[in-house]
Amino acid sequence: MAAQASDVRHDALVTRLRVMTWNVQNLFAPGDGDGPETLSAFQAKLGSLAAVIDAARPHVLALQEVGPSDALSSLQAILGWEMRHVALGEPDARGIRVAFLSTRVLHAPTGVRIFPDALLPVQVGDDPPGPTGPALMNQMGRGALEVTIRAGGRDVTIVNCHLKSKLLSFPGGRFSPRDENERARFAAYALYRRTSEAVTLRSHITDRLAGAGRDYPLLLAGDMNDEPDAATTQILQGPPGSEISTAGFDRPDAGDGERLWNLAGLLAPGQAQTRVYRGRGEIIDHIFASHTLVDTGLPDVVTLVPQGVPLPSIDDNPNELRNLPGSDHAAVLATVTV
Repeated sequence: MAAQASDVRHDALVTRLRVMTWNVQNLFAPGDGDGPETLSAFQAKLGSLAAVIDAARPHVLALQEVGPSDALSSLQAILGWEMRHVALGEPDARGIRVAFLSTRVLHAPTGVRIFPDALLPVQVGDDPPGPTGPALMNQMGRGALEVTIRAGGRDVTIVNCHLKSKLLSFPGGRFSPRDENERARFAAYALYRRTSEAVTLRSHITDRLAGAGRDYPLLLAGDMNDEPDAATTQILQGPPGSEISTAGFDRPDAGDGERLWNLAGLLAPGQAQTRVYRGRGEIIDHIFASHTLVDTGLPDVVTLVPQGVPLPSIDDNPNELRNLPGSDHAAVLATVTV
């Protein structure tokens, strides 16, 4: 997509870039997929989402759990904060995908899905009978999506992802296992997938940075479905050492060219949750930044919920909240200096 004159003219004015990530929980039209069951519930959902976006005024918005493009267009149409540039990722079997809305032109949208060459397929279900063989997967369930924007006279790369959920589903669409052995197996399958997806993203980002993260502005945003200290999240972070708030943070390090910094460490204690599972707050939605975007000054990072209403507590059946407005996730907004 070619840049319009207005985008080029105002490009240099955007030196404090606002990037927001939000799992908007089944953004489907009413009666479609896992979306709200009525038009009024859908309109209430759109209104509550739009109110948060309009207040935050992000330059780039990375969304997860987006259904068909018409549902995203419905959200885009009611925004007071105009975000006319759109990019959609590849959906999973349920029809949800990642997407971008942006005030900036989105250059070179690139899908990220296939596991890197050295990573073997992983088991994702019980072996089916007959000639079809084991249930294996060699790609991310939902494709990640990379775009590049111009801000402050620089190219900034942003990758949007939604890794395999910790909430388990079982054959036949069940959310409850038949027995403890089935639960344990499917928990393992989900972890295999999420880990391999994290490796796939890390491999892609390592290739993009090519050791130049001290100068290459790159952000990774999305629903990682794991907390900051989880092994999968650590894979995304890259080489260990000099994380935010550690003694080595402001010292040059050999890993700085490839490392990503998890901005979750900058959330105020009262802000440090993006989902509530069985009454327990957790941070599973993250924004990571390459070295140049934390070396120029620490970003400002906040979480946002519709009308300040506390997040609902979810259990193992996500469909129970399908008719509620808003989302079962908080948005994360980071303001970085480019």
